Amino acid sequence: MDDLRLNTIDQIKEFLKGSRELIVRLNSIEEKYTFIDETVDRFSYGSLKKKEKRTIVKYLKKITGYKHSQLFRLIDRATIGELIRKPYKRLTDYHRKYTPYDIKLLEKTDELHLRLNAHATHEIMRREYEVFHHQEYNNVFRISVSHIDNLRKSAVYTSSWVNGTKAREIPIGITGKPVTNNHPGSIRIDTVSQRDVCHINSVDEITQWQIVICVPQISERYLLPALKILLKEYPFIIFNFHSDRGSEFINRIVAHLLNKLLIRQTKSRSRHCNDNALVEGKNGSVIRKNMGYSHINQNLVDKINHFYINYFNPYLNYHRPCGFVTEIKKDFKGRERKIYGQYTTPYEKLKEIAKQENKSFLKPGQSFEKLDIIAYRESDNEFAKKVREKHNELFELNIFFHGKS
Repeated sequence: MDDLRLNTIDQIKEFLKGSRELIVRLNSIEEKYTFIDETVDRFSYGSLKKKEKRTIVKYLKKITGYKHSQLFRLIDRATIGELIRKPYKRLTDYHRKYTPYDIKLLEKTDELHLRLNAHATHEIMRREYEVFHHQEYNNVFRISVSHIDNLRKSAVYTSSWVNGTKAREIPIGITGKPVTNNHPGSIRIDTVSQRDVCHINSVDEITQWQIVICVPQISERYLLPALKILLKEYPFIIFNFHSDRGSEFINRIVAHLLNKLLIRQTKSRSRHCNDNALVEGKNGSVIRKNMGYSHINQNLVDKINHFYINYFNPYLNYHRPCGFVTEIKKDFKGRERKIYGQYTTPYEKLKEIAKQENKSFLKPGQSFEKLDIIAYRESDNEFAKKVREKHNELFELNIFFHGKS
């Protein structure tokens, strides 16, 4: 860079003032070092006043792009003598104090004693040499305690018996977001714990058809019959079963049941919190809102399931409207914003999709004529009133059982 016309501090100030928006950068390190060296010599940096030095530093910082701390180190070197880039020389001929044989002795000691801490291991190797006179430890017993951990990370050591825990893919379910093809039958499932009872909540992704079952605890004895009831309650054919990666659903018992029914099992991906977001949202807006957070006695499980199957599940699917996405907008950052422009019941949504696709999706023996009788026998408010009455009776029984216990 040719800046020989800038000979005074005032000219430097004018240049900085007039080039605030201008970005000037030198390319190579050699050019930056030469520029700093010439500028320091031309303006006799060492004899300048403090304010003048500050101006030179701002000027050098703008041209070279260096940070303050690094620039001051380079200016000090240029003031003392010529500023030249120091050549980097890699050390290739270094002396290795501890050989692979010594590392193998350390490895053998760790294997025999199940890898004690570094202090205990150091004491064992000292005793091997000084107390028991095993000459092979004459080098490694001098090792410092801190360096033992360094050798344990070496390639010679880790290539043998000590290996870190490796992630293992459980061969149950397919990791990924399920593909629905806009067809009902892909359900999301999750559990909601309420101390002595557990609610199994499932939601169809397309119609938001929801079935809830209660079990006293998550175990093979209760889970398998509950899942059979849950799958049977859906009026349409289920082809996909999606859950998070919890062991209550990712196990061989559930996998065998789904495989027998020809239902594809998928599980949520890591760091994709929205994979199971639909059912998790229903956990709060439906289960917790209606069943609360307080303790429920285990003796009420059968009565809760009677309430769910005969009242609560029909209410959710035939009389409680849900919001459906009609449009997805993206902002200038690419973030999606979903517009919920349609509110209808899951049953009406099922009929709408069946009409659009010209396909019923219903199980053999089911028909919309039969389901219409359930859906339109009572109005939404009339059926909701009945649900609230049964709900209150259920919780009065719960209070009775608490008082009895």
